[in-house]
Amino acid sequence: MKAAVWHGRKDVRVEEFPEPHAPGPKEVKIKVHWCGICGSDLHEYDAGPIFIPTTAPHPLTGMQAPLVLGHEFSGEVVEVGKDVQGWKVGDRVAPDACQYCEACAMCRQNRYSICEKLAFTGLMANGAFAQYVNVPAYTLYAIPPEMSSDVGAFVEPVAVGVHAVRRGQVLLGDTVAIVGAGTIGQVTLQAAKAAGASKVFVVEKARARKDYAKNLGATAVIDPGETDPVAEVRRLTDGLGVDVAFECVGGHQTGALTIDLARTGGKAVLVGIFEKPSEVHFNNLVFFEKEVMGSLAYYGDFKTAIALMADGRIVAEPMITARIKLDDIVEKGFKELLANREKHIKILVSLE
Repeated sequence: MKAAVWHGRKDVRVEEFPEPHAPGPKEVKIKVHWCGICGSDLHEYDAGPIFIPTTAPHPLTGMQAPLVLGHEFSGEVVEVGKDVQGWKVGDRVAPDACQYCEACAMCRQNRYSICEKLAFTGLMANGAFAQYVNVPAYTLYAIPPEMSSDVGAFVEPVAVGVHAVRRGQVLLGDTVAIVGAGTIGQVTLQAAKAAGASKVFVVEKARARKDYAKNLGATAVIDPGETDPVAEVRRLTDGLGVDVAFECVGGHQTGALTIDLARTGGKAVLVGIFEKPSEVHFNNLVFFEKEVMGSLAYYGDFKTAIALMADGRIVAEPMITARIKLDDIVEKGFKELLANREKHIKILVSLE
C-alpha cells in the first residue's frame, strides 16, 4: 500500500509500505477515509523527532522510525480480531489516537493520555496517512450516520479542545482567552462556548485565522501586532483579566503571555506542543496565585466531542481549508503549511 512515512526531519516520503497484517486478537483493521495534518505532524516534519522514537523501539508498541504518520482520521472497519466485541466490518469510526498499557497508576485512574508507556498512533505506532491501519479496538468511536467522513476526521482534534476546557474547569459565565487560532484554538473556542463561557477572546496575528475565529463566535479577536493583548483583555474584563486562558500555539513567548492574560487567582492551560524551552517569571504565579496546568490529548473525551459536533455546538466544516491527495502531502501539505500557515486551519488528506 502507499503511505506517508517519516524517516527524519524534513524527510517524509510517500512510498510503498507493507499493508498491516491481519489484526491481533484485540485489534481492528481500518480502511482510512480521511486524515488531517495535525500540528504535531508538522512539528515532527519541521523539527522532529519530538515524539517519534528513533534510537530504540517504543516500550509499548515495539516500533521506531521509520513509521507512518497520521492520527486525526476517520474510516471503516474492514477486519476485526477474534476477541473483539461490539464492532463489525463496515462500521464507520473515528479512533482515539492514544494507545496505553492499561496497568500503570494513571491508566487505573483512566487518565490514559499520561500513561507511563503512552503511544500515539502515527507517532509511536504506524498511523493513518496510509490506506490501512491497525489499532486497538478500545480506541474506536462510532461516527453518527449523518456525519460525513471528512468531518469525522475532526473528532480527534475536537476532543483535544474539549479535554482542555475540562482541564481548565470552565464554568458557566466564565471569561476565557485563547492564544492561537489554529485548529486547536478554534475548537477550544467552540468548546469553551459550549461549556457556558460568557466571553471568549482570541489572540491571533494571521488575518484569515482571525476571520475564522470571529465567524466561530469569538467575542473579540486581538492582534498582538496591533495592540498589547494583556492590556486589551484587561480593558474588556473591567481590569481583571480572564478566568481561564488557553495556550494553543507552543510558541517561545506564548506560554508566558497566556499566564499574563489570566486574572489574579485565575488559570492558564497549556495545550500547545513546544519545540523549545520557554522562560516564565515565577513571581507572576506566586504573587497572583495563578494556576498553570498542562493538557495533553484527552481521556474519555471523544464521546462528548462527537455529541457536540452532532448537535452543532462545534462545527468542523468551516475549518477545512484544503483537501489533498496522499501523493501531495509533502508539497501541498507540510510545505504549504510552513509557507502559508497563517491562511490555513486544517488540511485534510484523502486516502480513498
